[in-house]
Amino acid sequence: MTDLLTQLMMERDWLMADGATGTTLFNMGLTSGDAPELWNIEKPDNIRALYKGAVDAGSDIFLTNSFGGNASRLKLHDAQDRVRELNRAAAELGREVADASGRKVVVAGSIGPTGDIMEPMGSLTFDSAVEMFHEQAEGLKEGGADVLWVETISAPEEYKAAARAAELADMPWCGTMSFDTAGRTMMGITSADLAKMVETLSKPPLAFGANCGVGAADLLRTVLGFAAQGSERPIIAKGNAGIPKYVDGHIHYDGTPELMADYAVLARDCGARIIGGCCGTTPEHLRAMREALETRPRSDSRPTLEQIASTLGGFSSASDGTGDDAGPSRERRSRRRRS
Repeated sequence: MTDLLTQLMMERDWLMADGATGTTLFNMGLTSGDAPELWNIEKPDNIRALYKGAVDAGSDIFLTNSFGGNASRLKLHDAQDRVRELNRAAAELGREVADASGRKVVVAGSIGPTGDIMEPMGSLTFDSAVEMFHEQAEGLKEGGADVLWVETISAPEEYKAAARAAELADMPWCGTMSFDTAGRTMMGITSADLAKMVETLSKPPLAFGANCGVGAADLLRTVLGFAAQGSERPIIAKGNAGIPKYVDGHIHYDGTPELMADYAVLARDCGARIIGGCCGTTPEHLRAMREALETRPRSDSRPTLEQIASTLGGFSSASDGTGDDAGPSRERRSRRRRS
C-alpha cells in the first residue's frame, strides 16, 4: 500500500511543509526550559491550534509536537517513562486535525536528535540510539502518523540509527540534517556526504534534505549541493525565517513573509520538492510562501549563488563546506534584504 506522502509526491511537483513548532508554542506561553511534548497531554487544544495553523495556511505536511520526545531528552523532565504516551498523543492530535481538513494532509512524526553525542566522541552507542528512536517511532505509529520525520541531525551515525528505527517500526520516513557550521553539520557532514549516505541505507528515506541551520540563503546553498549530486530522491528545504536576533529578552527572526515567499520559490527552483520553514516561521509566513509557489512561474534554470544572495542576503561563511567558492559573504548583503 502506497503511503500518503508518496501519493502526494506522485500527484504534485512540490509540497509545502509547515513552519516553526517552538516559535508558535513560545507565542502561546511555553516557557524556555519546559518540555513542549508535555503539552500533548496537558494542553491539547494548544497543540491542535499549532497543527491547524499550518494546515489553514496551506501546508500539505505538518510535523508533530514530538521533536524532543525521546527518552534521553525527556529524562531532563522526569518523563523518560512517558515516551510512548507523549508521542502517541502528539500523533493522535495531528491525525484529528488532518482528518478534519477536508483534503490530503500528511501527519509527519517529528523525531529530533537524542541530545547525546555518539561514540567515540561521546557515550551514546548506535544500539542505544536505535532503541530510543524505535520507542519514539512506535508511539508515533500508534497515534496515526503517516510518516516519520527525522530532523536537525548532525552526526551520520545518529541519522543511520534513526533509519534503522524506522525500519524496525516498518514506517516510511524522511530525514534532514542541520548544516549550521560553515556549510557542514556540527559533525562535519557536507551536502554531498548526505546525498551519498542516504543511498547506502537498507531503508532509504522517501525524501532527504536540510532544516534549520543559519539563514535561508545558507540552506539553499546546501540544497544546490544536494541537487549537484544528481540524486533522483526528493529534496527537502526547511529554512529559518531570516536570522535570529536577541530583542527585548527574546529571540526574534528577521525574515518577513515577503522574504520567505522569495525563499520558497528559490527553494523550488534550486530543486527542492518539499518546502517549508523552520525557526521563526509562522502561519503568516506560510500563507505568503503558498501563494508564491502557486502563482510564480518556475525558472528554466537553477538560481545562482549571486541570485540567492541578492534576494535573501549573503551567506554566513565563504564556503559551502566542500572548499568551493560560495559567493558573497554577509557583509555584502543586498539592499533587497527585508529585515
